[in-house]
Amino acid sequence: MDDELTLVVGLGNPGPKYEGNRHNIGFLILDELAGRVGGKFKAHKSGAEIVEGRLNGHRVVLAKPRSFMNLSGGPVSSAVKFFKPTTIVVIHDELDLPFAAIRMKLGGGDNGHNGLRSITKSLGTKDYHRVRFGVDRPSGRQDPADYVLKDFSTVERKQLALEIDRAADAAEALVTKGLEAAQNAFH
Repeated sequence: MDDELTLVVGLGNPGPKYEGNRHNIGFLILDELAGRVGGKFKAHKSGAEIVEGRLNGHRVVLAKPRSFMNLSGGPVSSAVKFFKPTTIVVIHDELDLPFAAIRMKLGGGDNGHNGLRSITKSLGTKDYHRVRFGVDRPSGRQDPADYVLKDFSTVERKQLALEIDRAADAAEALVTKGLEAAQNAFH
């Protein structure tokens, strides 16, 4: 087990303008995980902010790409080449799930998510784990691309810290106990 390494990637957009956006939930969850491993993000030559540490005894590298969402694949691919993880986990927002619903899976399509599309293209495979955090679909005719670049609603923000903690628990379970056990505990 000691030689196994999991790369956990949180998706988002860099910069203060995007910090509270629905699209940045991956970054927010990674911040919680960084606190659990006792690390601070530092710039890395892969093009991502990186924290190395252990989650419940398991070696992890937490990575937040410094590129915009639709270019996430480059930094993720560079981090994979540098760290050579045995497992890759990507945490991202999901329009097709209700707010704060968590689903995990291995592989699958990108479902219109440009970050996933970029990662799949750069890695040359869809076979990586995903932790999907529901952000719900916009009501009315609002463009989904605009919706995910908006901050969480006032009602959602009241629950957000608790839900980020729960999503971090799910990601930690995926890393430490495997996909099936994590799914059973959090779906």
